[in-house]
Amino acid sequence: MALSLVIHGHFYQPPREDPFLDVVEAEPSASPYHDWNQRIERECYRAVVAARLLGPNGRIRRLLNTLEWISFDFGPTLLEWMEREAPATYAAILAADRASAARLGGHGNAMAQPYHHAILPLASRREKVTEVRWGIADFRRRYGRDPEGMWLPETALDAETLDVLAQEGIRFTVVAPHQVVRLPARGAPGLFRTTSGREIALCIYNGDLSHGIAFGGLLHDAGGWVARMISLGTALARGLRPEEAPLLETDSFRERGRVTTPESSPLAPAPPSGAEALVAAATDGETYGHHHKFGEMALAYAIEEMRRSGARVENFAAWLARNPPSEAVEIVAPSSWSCPHGVERWRSNCGCRLDPARNPSQRWRSPLRQALEDLATALHSIFEEEGARYFADPWQAREGYGARVAADAGTREHYIQQVATLARTPQELVRARELLEMERDTLRMFTSCGWFFDDIGGLEARQILRYAARAIALAGERGAGLEERLLERLATARSNDPAKGTGKDIYMRTVKPRFPAAARVAAAARAAAHIGTVDRAAVGTVALEGDLVRVADPRTGRVTEWETRVSYSTPSRIAVVVRGQDRATHEIALADFPERPRLAIQSAMRRAVLARWLTQEQLDRILAGEITVESALRLALLRAVERLSDVPLEEAVPPLHELLDILEYSRDHVPFDVQTAFWAIWKASGPEVRSQLTDVAQRLGFDPEDADS
Repeated sequence: MALSLVIHGHFYQPPREDPFLDVVEAEPSASPYHDWNQRIERECYRAVVAARLLGPNGRIRRLLNTLEWISFDFGPTLLEWMEREAPATYAAILAADRASAARLGGHGNAMAQPYHHAILPLASRREKVTEVRWGIADFRRRYGRDPEGMWLPETALDAETLDVLAQEGIRFTVVAPHQVVRLPARGAPGLFRTTSGREIALCIYNGDLSHGIAFGGLLHDAGGWVARMISLGTALARGLRPEEAPLLETDSFRERGRVTTPESSPLAPAPPSGAEALVAAATDGETYGHHHKFGEMALAYAIEEMRRSGARVENFAAWLARNPPSEAVEIVAPSSWSCPHGVERWRSNCGCRLDPARNPSQRWRSPLRQALEDLATALHSIFEEEGARYFADPWQAREGYGARVAADAGTREHYIQQVATLARTPQELVRARELLEMERDTLRMFTSCGWFFDDIGGLEARQILRYAARAIALAGERGAGLEERLLERLATARSNDPAKGTGKDIYMRTVKPRFPAAARVAAAARAAAHIGTVDRAAVGTVALEGDLVRVADPRTGRVTEWETRVSYSTPSRIAVVVRGQDRATHEIALADFPERPRLAIQSAMRRAVLARWLTQEQLDRILAGEITVESALRLALLRAVERLSDVPLEEAVPPLHELLDILEYSRDHVPFDVQTAFWAIWKASGPEVRSQLTDVAQRLGFDPEDADS
């Protein structure tokens, strides 16, 4: 008997970028990391490509790229971020696929994924085709080969979805055991025939085993995990069905710390000669290191134990190359791996939720989906009507955009020049780009995460509404009407949190930008120039001519001009008034600048303040990394407080307030030494001086009215 073991990791995170700026800004809930992508990359993705294997003495004996040994898929939108922000991890992912392909006769471990993690049974056929084609094109660009398999988001399927996969050349997908009517023998993939006569293999993971890895504690006993896979495989090879196969005691498969071969199992009778059995598990990839700390180390140890056992460690594509599916299967449709009600979790109040106690109702799901479906229909009409002015075939142009959407600007521009053949002027080319970007946002509106979690006021639901806001902004003159109809629908989607109100309230308060993105960039550019720290990379694609700032959108090429003037500037704060070509005027403060220029400007302000308060020697120590900027600012604050007794208050108080503005201390976190120094001055002061120090006292944590004299 030959036994094959396959572990699949589905790696995916909800997209988090500001769609107007195309960057992920800081997410305080991910602290101490910048955002959740960065946090999970540190905890999981970089860990699984360099998992530690320990020796008997507890010290590291080697590192293992576990992706070379497991089947895996990464969401294209996650790889967009990783290619830019975590290039070493990204390179290791691609290298793992190449190494596995070399080991397995050209069958790499990586699988593709529909581009935007949409629930495909809820999409039209055209949207299904686009998501699949974009996923295939992105996979081909990254991995340098055509995908053999494609992971469906939430494994959600119906007959049409499988027909589209087969139509686009996908040979197999992975499904949960409850998604087929009857499981094939020996754990083998089943063969599904579509009504159009196409065929696709359904690779069925073992539900109990997968649950044990993700939730049942198998990561705490990697040897037992492997032993369980082998005992299950032995039983399957002898003709038992997965639901009949016993799970033997772990210790019966241990011998001097090694797992024995399947043929030594005490089960009887012996398997038929030449029989092959397949045992497969599938979990979220984030299981290894994010959901379970050090889970990647358990995975690495399990891989070693599987290799020692005599079993074949491979992927679904390699198995299918030797064992084409022959047993026909029927599907349960529509269905998914994470909703027992089919795909209702993404459109109705089906009862699936993460926290029933805190969020009892998901009645908001239906109006949210209906609102976005109605908006999408209107946006598609605009695209088809306007697109005919610039593209010979608008829908074909959209399909081809998938191969370039995450590529560099030069690649995207080359494509636009190829397909926008009817555009005759630079402005028409700009509009052609905007229409393709509008369709991109329309597709992104249906990212599954927007409905998966428990409330319309959550991060994920707000994110898909941000895509809606950008699509509306790109829709042109009809955008205002589209937004009005969207808000009418959202008004019927009520949050579980009364303070958040309805979807309309959430959209108006936390989704719709307060200022145009280009205006924010222009304000940041003017502020940077004002304080003498222009950083072209930080403020974006801009050109400054006196008070005039030109901003070019890096994805559409649209150039807008803004008249600007600094309305106020202190050592800790700055604001800029911008006026656009439509004569609308906005006053934009530092807090509303895009994050990267805001941080650069704040850093420059802090350096300027430090230069006033610290010696050159101390500044040099900061540059050398011997003391932190924060420590230096605390020292400067102490000196500023002590100065209250040495110089006139009208000279001493303003710089003190500037330092407090920069440090942004809450009253409960003012340094002890600073409060002590201030108290000595307060105690020695008379009523007239104290009246001038009242604001300072409050900011330093004192109650001026109750302070003991």
